[in-house]
Amino acid sequence: MIEGLNKEFDNRVRLGIMSILMVNSDVDFNSVKNLLQLTDGNLASHMSALEKAGYVEVNKAFVGKKPRTTYAVSESGKKAFQEHLNALEKLIKMGK
Repeated sequence: MIEGLNKEFDNRVRLGIMSILMVNSDVDFNSVKNLLQLTDGNLASHMSALEKAGYVEVNKAFVGKKPRTTYAVSESGKKAFQEHLNALEKLIKMGK
């Protein structure tokens, strides 16, 4: 059963990021940072890893003269995260 778990989501920060993105169409950098109480660098490195895996889509734009980065979960990210959650549920049920 443990083979169904995805290593990309082992880290609590990445688990938190994906949980936030799964229930929101898109979220800006500062909102994720504040929700998870992370530093800029910590969030950026985890987002970069999720983006590299193809699980997160990044949109950079300007609002007035200020840069704004938003994130959304990709289709492959939704599928991978749901499979991870399903594997966790099976693992929990086995322990009962």
